[in-house]
Amino acid sequence: MTGCDLQDNVCLERYTNLKLEELAKEIPSDKTLYNNSEVFKAISDPLRLKILYLLKNGELCACHIDFALKKPQSTISHHLAILKKSNLVNWRKKGKWTFFSLANPKIIKQIETIIKMQEDE
Repeated sequence: MTGCDLQDNVCLERYTNLKLEELAKEIPSDKTLYNNSEVFKAISDPLRLKILYLLKNGELCACHIDFALKKPQSTISHHLAILKKSNLVNWRKKGKWTFFSLANPKIIKQIETIIKMQEDE
């Protein structure tokens, strides 16, 4: 951080009302931040966002996701694996087919809130 002259306590004197120790206590745990950063990474890709949007109305077979997004099966499988790893989607096998659904439908509303924030700027 620049602009702090700790030798003369100029910075510390100017901001004595900040209560930095109290603010620092409000920071979530490292584990919580790590877990959430994994979710943010997972939703940082436009194709993965599209997959989540497709799943907002219910369970779909992976082949339906391939077809709807006009992407190769290998590409969709890669992105679904990332969404599974971050616990954003549930999956189940039925014979040779794999079906996916949102682990928590609230994720769509949270994504839409972020998009709305960007549109309001």
